[in-house]
Amino acid sequence: MQLYRAETPGPIKDTKMTPRITGTAKALFAIYVTLTVACSVAYWFAGMSVFDAVCHAFSTVAIGGFSTHDASIGYFESATILMICSIFMLIAGINFALHFVTWQRHSIIQYLRDPETRFYLTVIAGVCVICCAYLAWSRVLEPGEALVHGIFQTISIATTTGFTTADFSKWPTFLPLLLLLTSFMGGCAGSTGGGMKAVRILLIFRQGVRELSQLIHPNAIIPLKLGRRRVPAKVVSAVWSFFAVYMLSFGCILLVLLGTGMNYETAFSATTATLNNLGPGLGDVAANYGETSAVAKAAMSLAMLLGRLEIFTLLVLFTPMFWRR
Repeated sequence: MQLYRAETPGPIKDTKMTPRITGTAKALFAIYVTLTVACSVAYWFAGMSVFDAVCHAFSTVAIGGFSTHDASIGYFESATILMICSIFMLIAGINFALHFVTWQRHSIIQYLRDPETRFYLTVIAGVCVICCAYLAWSRVLEPGEALVHGIFQTISIATTTGFTTADFSKWPTFLPLLLLLTSFMGGCAGSTGGGMKAVRILLIFRQGVRELSQLIHPNAIIPLKLGRRRVPAKVVSAVWSFFAVYMLSFGCILLVLLGTGMNYETAFSATTATLNNLGPGLGDVAANYGETSAVAKAAMSLAMLLGRLEIFTLLVLFTPMFWRR
């Protein structure tokens, strides 16, 4: 249970959806299998073979981004498949505890009531609009293609899935960096997504707004809330602790990669892509990581482990207090 809680330090919603942790695991497994089967069937109806449909469903719901083809999911050249993939990537990036509650109550209104999900969808929608509009305005793609590829690539990078249909590192001006920065948010807490999680970003933002208000009204009592719930001080402290350890880890890995001879663009994007479990980067790692040194690969492997295990889960194993009875 200690490791289970350590996976999502900070704002934990419905940590135990059922009275026993085994029941919670079974419920999560049922949701996961249901989404995978639904995604497989949708891909199959859209024109994939059974083998490709199952493999890509595994990769989509797990937010893994692997494909059975070198051209990734762009191999199929189907807007329908890209939209199906986009929908399931969005769903997989939402808190699975929220899926469970929605399933129990048979009402999708639960998604709209959740502050984290609203924030997550708002950020992705905003970046989609910017990306699609700029691709069309700069005439990199035709308006129809800009809409499809802009939406798909934004969702893929923002949820840290990593599927690609085009080399987004060659998109004009600020778009590659904008997409890369969205991976810092990743999915929601309790999802299969990587990154720092949307709820932590939301809490850090609201804490900053609260501090500004406190400076203007020093005697006012301004509680920090998510929806109608007041956020306990220990949760805010845990979020800032996670952020501090995350940034420290990011800085250390970045320095190691720079020390191996990488240029700044490649080192920054490689650190971002591995620590957030994204995959594709910019610069020399836009296509793959094959040309990086053994030391760089070791550092990035550690970054992937830290990111996938939410940093604290891995670090707590090296804490002597954890092993004391």
